Amino acid sequence: MRRSERESLESRSKITRRGLMLGAGQAAIVAVLGLRMRKMQLEQSEQYRMLAEGNSVKIRLIPPARGLIYDRNGVLIAGNEQNYRVTITREDAADVEQLLADLRRLIPLSDEDAADVLAEIRKQPPHAPVLVEDRLSWEEFSRIAVNTPALPGVSPEVGLSRVYPRSFDFAHVVGYVGPVSDYDLSQIENPDPLLRIPKFQLGKLGIEAKMEEVLRGHAGQRRVEVNSAGREMRELDRREGEPGATLQLTLDYRLQNFAHQRLGEESAAAVVMDVTNGDIMAIVSTPSFDPNLFVRGISSADYRSLMQDDHRPMADKSVQGLYPPGSTFKVVTALAALEAGVIGPEETVYCPGHIEMGGRRFHCWKRSGHGRVNVVQSLERSCDVFYYEVAQKVGIDKIAEMAKRLGVGVRHDLPMSAVAEGIAPTKAWKQERYGKEWRIGDTINSSIGQGYVLASPLQLAVMTARVATGRAVAPRLIRSRDGIEEPLAEAAPLGLEEDWLDHIRRGMISVVNGANGTARGARIVEAGWKMAGKTGTSQVRSAVVDNKSVPWEQRDHALFVCYAPVEAPKYAVALIVEHGGGGSSAAAPIARDILLYALADGLPPLAAYPAEQRGKIKAQQEALDLVDPETVTTTGRSRA
Repeated sequence: MRRSERESLESRSKITRRGLMLGAGQAAIVAVLGLRMRKMQLEQSEQYRMLAEGNSVKIRLIPPARGLIYDRNGVLIAGNEQNYRVTITREDAADVEQLLADLRRLIPLSDEDAADVLAEIRKQPPHAPVLVEDRLSWEEFSRIAVNTPALPGVSPEVGLSRVYPRSFDFAHVVGYVGPVSDYDLSQIENPDPLLRIPKFQLGKLGIEAKMEEVLRGHAGQRRVEVNSAGREMRELDRREGEPGATLQLTLDYRLQNFAHQRLGEESAAAVVMDVTNGDIMAIVSTPSFDPNLFVRGISSADYRSLMQDDHRPMADKSVQGLYPPGSTFKVVTALAALEAGVIGPEETVYCPGHIEMGGRRFHCWKRSGHGRVNVVQSLERSCDVFYYEVAQKVGIDKIAEMAKRLGVGVRHDLPMSAVAEGIAPTKAWKQERYGKEWRIGDTINSSIGQGYVLASPLQLAVMTARVATGRAVAPRLIRSRDGIEEPLAEAAPLGLEEDWLDHIRRGMISVVNGANGTARGARIVEAGWKMAGKTGTSQVRSAVVDNKSVPWEQRDHALFVCYAPVEAPKYAVALIVEHGGGGSSAAAPIARDILLYALADGLPPLAAYPAEQRGKIKAQQEALDLVDPETVTTTGRSRA
């Protein structure tokens, strides 16, 4: 039967719609396939090419440049130098032992060092690169770079390493860096991935250690293509890290160098402080050491030499060293007595040369006695009996309270290693420390800075600065970070009556300038630079015998604290010479010279010295190995 015309039209219409729908579906599929092919060919072509070739993408950390350290005038103290090195990554290498043998044909590597490298490679995860050798010469580095196609897993790298120009002067303050050890990692919770880079350098001592996180910076990253043989083919992406902060210290390079040279080979320490704001201008401990030895890997012989030296070059005597302050502590006892009202400024005490107490005789250093002396005279002549008498009336607890007020027995907040707290003893302290009661003899000994009293040169510098100003001046070592000045708060008044402080200062002026002053030989005669000070000689043995008749290590310590100019104090100095003998002869002249250098901002004129000393001083100045900062090699690299 034939379909009607209408049915035929409807049938043709259905066929046309199906065709359109089918065609549209086919077109959509073709479009999707086209887009996918485009994505694979254009956007993901590198990925598939690498898969086809057996290559892979690795993420490599870029160590940041370590922050630089400058002195207050912009002279580089700690910088960075370019370092060529080579590493091996186990997962990219075929036969590690054979690879290492091949590498040894290109660079000198001892059997012992090669064994260490193999042990390290086996210990580390397969993906972790292990340092084979650093500080390669350019020729050695080039030989490796040319042969890398035949050395799968070997990577020649260019990095930065720490360097300390004119290292000895700042070794104890700035410290040094060294490779991260397992112990270092065990001490850090969630260690920065940077610390797992082979031989990454971490601050080990001094400012380098205390300011580690500030100086370290943040790592960058680079994505690299590595072929199936472990060879790095090319860099796909790179994101630079952030270098560590630049620190500027309060130290003056030239003053630090002069103080170091003036102390020479003595086992000694000196601290110079700006009393107006607490800036540490110089802080020196001698003898010193070369921190570059530790960065490069110190030899057993060098390390043994440092450890066996009886002058202890590795010890920072300026902040770690604790010594009986001797008669420099009389400043504390005198102020405690004046504040307690047990003696007036003009009252006198009779010194017959000794006192008797509990069946024991306590001698004055002058066996014939000083006669009647007041506070000023007791300081000028350093009379011991005056302090024996007033200390018994004041009591040890008030003396300890005054000591802490002046900065002794207090750990000052400086970014240096092992800053000591010192000891300003009290009755409770002895009971807790030794389980014994305090005795009056302990008070007598403490009154002249012996017995249990211990102070560091830093604390004595703070004490002197506070006496000079009447304010709680606090020491400061970091001047700025990345050019931003560190906060500097105005020191609060100590709350001591000016009349008491005036008598103490008059006594210290007389110590140096009075007819009977114990440090008269160290006086300054330049107008406007007049100095005040206090000598100290602390015993390290009980027997009273002449220093020259006993071995060096049994001789007394020599101390001197001072400030100048007396009319408007600017700098305070504390200095100790271990086993140096008398404070007036061994410590005062050196402290005077350092103070004069600070006041003159360079070598002081001979006219500043007493006429009879100028010939000796001139010869002494000419013998010093002083360094002009402009001539120091600065291999530091500026911030990237």
